[in-house]
Amino acid sequence: MLVGGFVRDCFLHIKSKDADLETYGVSAAELEKILNKLFKGSVEAVGRSFGIFKVFLGDGLDLDVAIPRTESKTGPGHKGFAVVGDPALDPTDAARRRDFTINAMAADPETGELFDPFHGREDLEMRLLKVVDASTFVDDPLRVYRGIQFAARFDLKIDRATLELMRLMISRGDLDELSKERVTDELKKLFLKSPRPSVGFELMRTLGLIRRSYPELHALIDTPQEPEWHPEGDVWIHTMMVIDEAAKIAKRERFDDEQSLQVIIGGLCHDLGKPSTTHMGEKDGVPRIRSLGHEEAGEKPAEQLLNRWTFGEKIKIAAMACAREHLKPGMLARQFSTGTLTEEQYVNAVRKLIKRIQPLDWRVYLAVSEADAKGRAFPGIDIAPYAPGILFRQTVKEHRLDEAGLKPLLFGRDLLPFGLKPGPELGKLLEDIERMRDENKITTRAAALEYVRRTLKRLPNPFAK
Repeated sequence: MLVGGFVRDCFLHIKSKDADLETYGVSAAELEKILNKLFKGSVEAVGRSFGIFKVFLGDGLDLDVAIPRTESKTGPGHKGFAVVGDPALDPTDAARRRDFTINAMAADPETGELFDPFHGREDLEMRLLKVVDASTFVDDPLRVYRGIQFAARFDLKIDRATLELMRLMISRGDLDELSKERVTDELKKLFLKSPRPSVGFELMRTLGLIRRSYPELHALIDTPQEPEWHPEGDVWIHTMMVIDEAAKIAKRERFDDEQSLQVIIGGLCHDLGKPSTTHMGEKDGVPRIRSLGHEEAGEKPAEQLLNRWTFGEKIKIAAMACAREHLKPGMLARQFSTGTLTEEQYVNAVRKLIKRIQPLDWRVYLAVSEADAKGRAFPGIDIAPYAPGILFRQTVKEHRLDEAGLKPLLFGRDLLPFGLKPGPELGKLLEDIERMRDENKITTRAAALEYVRRTLKRLPNPFAK
């Protein structure tokens, strides 16, 4: 019988590249022989002792084939289970080990006949997420995270008893034993497969998981914001709106999985500096809520949060850069439009910004800035063009800032004809040129070479040949 997520996805009209088959009345050894005969060279035993095999069908299609089995908790952690394969197991008992009723359905692949002992199809039609068996559900605390990402991905409501069971497991510390890797795998599905990742994070907050496990995110709750800029409410509400916008933008831009994670996680982390910097201030004699310096202050909590997961160094660096720099596109656009920055100064500021956020792709970075701007309760802002982004993109394209703009004006080889030897002094001269370039005092290669000529004429040159 076809079992698990493949059957569920059929009812949800979701195409899947993976399928699970559960076979009855044949031993693990016999099953392996049959599979090797049918799919010679394409079978891998991932659990030979209890009858689990993976068949690689090509074109990214995989088939997991197994005999029915029972699992019993023997110790802490995700490896603390005793697994016993039993080809004579009753199908209802086999289905009982699954987490949620919507995942406990099975179907005959030839006839299409549905086997549904726990009424998963009915729950799916009611958009309800319900545990199969409370006594076995608690054996694997990762099922709490699975329930969270299922609810967000498939727009499901968690039934009251299941919600209370998940809350109990969190409060007594069951999830504390989970490895970072397993948690990250479930959160990755939440970020990439849910149209609104905020649904999952709101569930985590409701269940007490944010309070218990993620102090950096919990601090956002009830941190106030200036209503003029944030009519939606506190920083948590704003952040939830931002990650939903980030998911939409990532899809619109057709980012790959790595880029999409950078955008959504960058949105999650962008305002982590506000709790430590927010206070009542004053502007033009009027009391205002201020969060001055929250960009720089957000770098450290972003790093701390990403250290709780295993998304990798590239995504962590991206999240820190987004926290530190997310306001810059809007700020530079305002300065340019008001005449505070000339066109030349704006171009140079964009060039320096792109250089500063490396290795983060400026397109990904700009998506986070756009999500921040649109994640607010202003009517129509979510569909309005992001003007700072349009200006930014045009500037990058016109001045090739993602190519020539990131290269030094001069290299060491350019100074050798002046009679300079490689060494610290030569390096110092190149650094001075790039510093003045950042200050908009030197903008072209020709100006840099002229600066070298004038400098060598004016100053003694102890390192010349």
